[in-house]
Amino acid sequence: MGTIEFIHQTRWHDLPERVRHQARRCLLDTLGAGIGGRRTELSRIVNDFAATTHGGRGATLWLDGRPVSPPGAALANGMTVDSLDIHDGYLPVKGHAGAAMVPAALATVTIEDNPPASGQELLTTLVIGYEVALRAGVALHATAHDYHTSGAWNALGCAAMAARTLGLDPERTRHALGIAEYHGPRSPMMRCIDHPTMLKDGSGWGAMTGVSAALLARAGFTGAPAETVEMPEPAGTWADLGTRWRIVEQFFKPFAVCRWAQPAIAGAIAVQNDHGLDLSAIERIQVITFHQATRLASRRPLTTEEAQYSLPFPVAAGLVHGQLGLTQLSGAGLHDADVLRLVDRIELVDDPALSARFPAERVARVRIETVDGRRLDSGECQAPWDAAAPPTDEELIAKFRWVTSDSLPATRADELIEIVWNCAELPDAGRLSALLAAPGDVS
Repeated sequence: MGTIEFIHQTRWHDLPERVRHQARRCLLDTLGAGIGGRRTELSRIVNDFAATTHGGRGATLWLDGRPVSPPGAALANGMTVDSLDIHDGYLPVKGHAGAAMVPAALATVTIEDNPPASGQELLTTLVIGYEVALRAGVALHATAHDYHTSGAWNALGCAAMAARTLGLDPERTRHALGIAEYHGPRSPMMRCIDHPTMLKDGSGWGAMTGVSAALLARAGFTGAPAETVEMPEPAGTWADLGTRWRIVEQFFKPFAVCRWAQPAIAGAIAVQNDHGLDLSAIERIQVITFHQATRLASRRPLTTEEAQYSLPFPVAAGLVHGQLGLTQLSGAGLHDADVLRLVDRIELVDDPALSARFPAERVARVRIETVDGRRLDSGECQAPWDAAAPPTDEELIAKFRWVTSDSLPATRADELIEIVWNCAELPDAGRLSALLAAPGDVS
């Protein structure tokens, strides 16, 4: 099936049950990241910015309620998801689709001049966005020499979803994809790794770009072709569209930090649990991992962004707290004396053999030396919750409740879980948007 046909002709009944189920899981997990992220300073700034500069009708800001244009909602809500690095991702693209797909889908599902979309249509559109975005990412990584943020390619998935929702004809859909690709943020990812700021992974800008591209194409703006879709070189990437479902190959995250740090966190906690290790017994920690992970070198993060793009700090915080959410990665959590004591005992080792296995694998090995001379070794550790060993539904639901607990009362979190899990039965997906729009406790 061609890309344009896939975007406009795919229906709910065309999706295998495992794909339908994964769409619900990705929707719930991404919303959890966004709701938890609303308490970040990044989210506060970008919500105020969107309300001031992207005013209009058709969409709302999550846990805020102010009306904004669909591109403005996609920008602010996408950056809010990205502000708490605990959303899904895909190994071959070294990045994330859902952080843009979910905000863009919800920004356009209630667009004012369109009839209300059903829950089935929302989930189907979301799957289409993931499949287009992830293939665009694979194609771009195969044809570009730079390592770019996810916004560079997830913009195409957002454009595809918006083109479907707006009912664009095939030619205008081509132009929407072309506009999104041309203006997708080709941001240098490693700059944000080496110098962490609120720029993050570009997903908010990708979401805004994709939604804007479809609206421009509807008005007659031209921009085709999208080279990552139409050029001969990446043709093989698109050949299995509609038969291979990349959305089920996604990973999820238990910790709110860069995926590259998560194998080391898991390894350190495993050693601690296996040996009943008290924090006072730790003399030295050696983290052996791939090169890119060793670039996450900040030891004294001053902001949540620096903490999320660190390796030593979250390894230490994971040992102290057993979990890593916004509380451990912001405010007083950045100055925890026990965490900082352990940070000073961590050594990062760049292992060329592990680097050669990246990005297909992200591997770390943690060795802990105790004050009484024991040398404890985790062995090789992968990041938890990858596609080969995904979390259960119960684990994802528990994660949602945990990550949203400081922003929502339990009753509202349960209502969101119920709506998402039964989304396919919703006659109007606007009900989900309305529940997300109501203000929460984001102080």
